[in-house]
Amino acid sequence: MVATTGARLGKADHAALPITTDEIVKTAHLCRTAGAHSLHLHIRDEVGLHSLDAGRYREVLNELSAQVPDMRVQITTESADLFDVSEQLNCLAKVQPRWASISVREIAREPDLADRIYGCCAEQGTEVQHILYDVCDITLLNKWQHEGIVRTLQNSVLFVLGRYSEGQTSSPEDLTPMLNAMPTRSQWMVCAFGPLEHDCLIEAARLGGNLRVGFENSLQDSNGHIWSDNSASVAVLKTKLGMK
Repeated sequence: MVATTGARLGKADHAALPITTDEIVKTAHLCRTAGAHSLHLHIRDEVGLHSLDAGRYREVLNELSAQVPDMRVQITTESADLFDVSEQLNCLAKVQPRWASISVREIAREPDLADRIYGCCAEQGTEVQHILYDVCDITLLNKWQHEGIVRTLQNSVLFVLGRYSEGQTSSPEDLTPMLNAMPTRSQWMVCAFGPLEHDCLIEAARLGGNLRVGFENSLQDSNGHIWSDNSASVAVLKTKLGMK
């Protein structure tokens, strides 16, 4: 998976960060050609701020479906300190995406809505990927699974390394406590903040995980060189993994 934008970066951070619909579609095509199989999608409003607007989401999803039909697309429900849980639920219900990422710690801000969030996804056939930043998030997810709030087939997770570390940097060793805290996992993926992004992902691949790479997590390689665009990072990671 390639995460090309994130909620907080802008053109001032990197000129090749895709913001408009045309830029998102072009970047998706380049990344698909470079070897990415899926796209983690963020959209922006008219002034470039992170958005959960259903109409904008549908517009971009339609363009991606038409122009990059063999690339799976996952929308984000990230709040980015802008949206509450009811607005995240409203986005899911109105967009009805095939695939969405949901941060358990964000939903825990309004725990009474958790059952509605996961129930909505189950009813409309939206595949869920749970975003997990630390062991506490994993404990909460396990609790919600045991209570039936998280439905039986909603078992896909993304382990996020380094998001809340000093300087937002990660290392391959950060993955160990996450995996130990969740020994039963059928679908798991890793993303990693900072210049050791690729090192972390290579370790995740060695252990059988899926990988998410891109500008949302790192603009540079381990030597501090800035990637020319998202597809460059995808292509180099693919080479490092020995993939054809």
